[in-house]
Amino acid sequence: MTRVAGIDCGTNSIRLLVADVHPETGELIELDRRMTIVRLGQGVDKTGRLAPEALERTFAACRAYAAVIEELGAERIRFVATSASRDAENRQEFVDGVVAILGVEPEVITGDQEAEFSFTGATGELHGDDRRLVVDIGGGSTEFVVGNKHVEAARSVDIGCVRLTERHVRHDPPTAEEAEAIRADVRAALDLAAETVPIEAADTLVGLAGSVTTVAAIALGLPEYDSEKVHHSRISAAQVAEVTARLLASTHDERAAIPVIHPGRVDVIVAGALVLQEIVERVGATEVVVSEHDILDGIALSVA
Repeated sequence: MTRVAGIDCGTNSIRLLVADVHPETGELIELDRRMTIVRLGQGVDKTGRLAPEALERTFAACRAYAAVIEELGAERIRFVATSASRDAENRQEFVDGVVAILGVEPEVITGDQEAEFSFTGATGELHGDDRRLVVDIGGGSTEFVVGNKHVEAARSVDIGCVRLTERHVRHDPPTAEEAEAIRADVRAALDLAAETVPIEAADTLVGLAGSVTTVAAIALGLPEYDSEKVHHSRISAAQVAEVTARLLASTHDERAAIPVIHPGRVDVIVAGALVLQEIVERVGATEVVVSEHDILDGIALSVA
């Protein structure tokens, strides 16, 4: 077994997984998994730059993660940076800061690489010969991947809960016009994804990341967030629609009072739920298989 650390730095959150991985079988024993909302992508869609306060929040999380990695004695580290840092003009400031703290350079991966890691992490425990569409709804982008044991096709498109919220939402709760503007962007992105990924030809829809797991936790009626109950839960299309409608009608304070919504997602979960609902409707899925394992697990496996 090789002890590795994988870090996934996205538009909304930065996450750490320290695990022992068998390099041949792919068996992964989780030692520590944590997430911090840093909103690295704050304002990137509008300004094209990473905000100084967003960088400092991210570096603070990196310092905390460095202490965990040292304590657990990980032999190798891989730091993957996704949508926000792909888009930013001042990405070098981000790179230099991470190197100074963790001693490893963040890999600003392409959307296709992001999709490959997501698929590997999400489907490693799933069995059967069904064709799967894995959807990873992030803060700045969403990845679509079709395959079974291996990726057949993948596409990353620039729709995510942070990007769409910043682009369209000005009221609390969002107006019908704002919700429709988000839906229109998602539909256009789905058309783009469908050019290279047969999104309507899969047998099973697998959903990843915070927007999906939060919708699932609400649908399950959990009194507090429980990753074991969320992982591999099956949420019907009707439940997705019901939760989305509930979130659309709620104010910030009403959403904040829902115990399974992380405080850092309260302002962006409406857009995330709308993305999920549009995907479910477009592909004609009767349900979503929810996975807690995602790009982070794929990163850890790749290190080993």
